Amino acid sequence: MDWARYSNRNLLFKLFDVVHVPESVLREIKLPPAVDWVAESLAAGNMALFTETPDVEEEARRIMAAGCDKPLKRVDFPEAVCLAAGVRFGYVVLTENGGAYFAPRVLGLGVEVWRAFEVIVEAWRAGYVEDVVGELRRYEREALHL
Repeated sequence: MDWARYSNRNLLFKLFDVVHVPESVLREIKLPPAVDWVAESLAAGNMALFTETPDVEEEARRIMAAGCDKPLKRVDFPEAVCLAAGVRFGYVVLTENGGAYFAPRVLGLGVEVWRAFEVIVEAWRAGYVEDVVGELRRYEREALHL
C-alpha cells in the first residue's frame, strides 16, 4: 500500500466514509508503515475488512481468466477481488496496479477504478486540496511514484 507512505493519506477518509479492504489484500500487507496505518484505520472504523464470498471469488477468477487473451497486464487475485467487489457492490476500486486500472475498459467491467492521481484530483474537486499540482508532487515524492 503505497498510500501509507503519503503524509496526507487521510484524504481517503474525507472522500470515502469507509474503505473496504479485502482479506486477500490484507494478507499482502506485511511491513510498516502500511501495517500500522491499516491497523489504526481498522480500529478507528475508517477501514473495514471485506470478507470474500464464493460468488465474489468466482467473479474474480473470471476476471483473471478474461484478461489472459487481452492486451492487459496480469490482474492478480487480490486486485481481481477488488474489481469483482466493485462491480457487485458499486465500490470505487483503489489501486496502483496497472492491470486492474485498465481492466474495466479492456474487459468491459462496470466499475470505477482510481489510482492515487484520481483520489488527489477528486479531493481537490471536493475542496480538500488547494494546490492539486503541489499535492500530486508531494504524493510522488513521498510514495516514490505517481
